Formats: sequence, C-alpha cells, structure tokens
Amino acid sequence: MSWVELGGECQMIKIDQLSLARQMDMVFKEVEQELAGLTAGTLFVQIRNNAVGKFGIRHNPIAGRNGQFTFSEEGLSAVHQLSFRNMAIESLKYKHHWTHGEITYDFMVRQGIIVVDAVLESNYNMANLMIRYPRQTYHEASSDL
Repeated sequence: MSWVELGGECQMIKIDQLSLARQMDMVFKEVEQELAGLTAGTLFVQIRNNAVGKFGIRHNPIAGRNGQFTFSEEGLSAVHQLSFRNMAIESLKYKHHWTHGEITYDFMVRQGIIVVDAVLESNYNMANLMIRYPRQTYHEASSDL
C-alpha cells in the first residue's frame, strides 16, 4: 500500500489499483527535479505484474572532450518534461500481452527539441509456465520435435 495524492488529497491505495499510465505519471513526478538537471540519459521503468517497481535514470554526469571535462547546468525544461512524459505514456500502447519486463527511454535534447527512443522488453519465467500449463502439454510438444 502506498500514499497517493488523488484530487488534492492523500489516500492510501494499492499500486495495482492504478493504471500503468497513472503510475508512469507518478514516475515522472518523482524524477522531475533530476530531469531538470539533465539534457540526456536513460529513464528505466521495471514492471512486475503490470505494476511499476524499480525505476530511475542512468546518465553520464560529466562529458570529456579534448582532455577537458565539462558539466552542463542546463536540463530538461518543463515543456521538454511534459513532452517526454506524454511520449512515455503513449508508448504504453505498444505493450501487448506481457505483465513483467522493463521499458527504457533514451532521451536527449537536440537543437532545443527533446528526442526520445523507447525500448520495451518483456520478461517470462519458465518455472511459471510449468505451473500454469498441464503436464500433457509438454509431452505433446516433445513428440512434435
């Protein structure tokens, strides 16, 4: 159970009661300050039983060229973040028939425009399949090989 702000008040709610899109919105609210200091990186979101678990950002905090390190204090603007959030939520429409996996969003600002690439990774577990399907299924499958 988690405390979630809905309609201006905090309520105790189970995470699986929220849509994946709403959970993604919560992810973006949590990393807002971090994104404000970055112009490129990878946002990762791990999903278990159609619920967001671990999430975070991978990035290179410094960049080196010609033997010099530079640090940019610029980051994603509020407009960039809103656009990024909308693209991330839109990408959930391409998640089909899986409940466990990871979505990674590679992002960068190029010429003032945010560019986002999404990679959806599904995860399956053979032990779960052995429990879910009757044993006869495996005997039939092995005779076909």
